[in-house]
Amino acid sequence: MALRRCHLNPKKTLFLLCDIQEKFRPAMPLFDNMVKNADKLTKAGKALDVPLIVTEHYPEKLGKTVEQLDISHAKLVSGKTYFSMFTPEVKAAIKDIFNDKPEDVVLYGLESHICVEQTAIDFLQQNINVYIVADCCSSRLNQDRDLALDRLRQAGCVITTSESVIFDLVRDKNNPKFDAVRKLVNPPSQDMKLTRQPSGSDVGSSKL
Repeated sequence: MALRRCHLNPKKTLFLLCDIQEKFRPAMPLFDNMVKNADKLTKAGKALDVPLIVTEHYPEKLGKTVEQLDISHAKLVSGKTYFSMFTPEVKAAIKDIFNDKPEDVVLYGLESHICVEQTAIDFLQQNINVYIVADCCSSRLNQDRDLALDRLRQAGCVITTSESVIFDLVRDKNNPKFDAVRKLVNPPSQDMKLTRQPSGSDVGSSKL
C-alpha cells in the first residue's frame, strides 16, 4: 500500500547517498550531470542540517565516493557488499541519529535498478516514506534507470527531483537558511534525459 505523501521535515528526514564512486564514471551515461545534481542536493542537505548516510559498494575495488561530493558532514560512510544500503551498520546509525527511525528517506545514487531499488524496497518494508531523486540517479543503461523508477513508483515511492526536495525542505522564503540554499538552486539542474510518463507529466515534476 502506498504511503501517505507529506511535506519533508529536516528533523525527520534522512538523506541516503548510494555508491556514487569514481570507478563507475566510465560506465555511466550522464555521470557528470548526475554528480552535479547530487552535489547541489547534498550541499543543500548540509545547509539544512539534514543527516546524511553514505555507502560505498566494495570500496576496496571500486574506490571511494567521488571527490566532487562533500560528504564531510555524513553521520556514517560505510563500505558494503550487500546491494541494499540497509546493512547492520546503517541500521545502527539510523537508530543512533533518530532514536528510532526517520519518517522519510531521500535516496539517490546508483545503480538505480540494483542498489537504489533494493534499498528503497527495504525502507518501504519498514513503513518509512521513500523519496527517489530521479535526477540524481543513474544506471549503465538509461532504460534500466527509467524502468526502475517506474517499478519504484508502483511500489509506493515518491519519484521527485533535487530541486523539489530542496524547496520542500525549505518551505518558506523567510527560512533563515534560504539565502544559502538559493545560491545552490540558482543554476538550473543538469538534464538527465528522463523519459516522460503515459500521463504526460515529467518523471521529476515538482508537482508530484
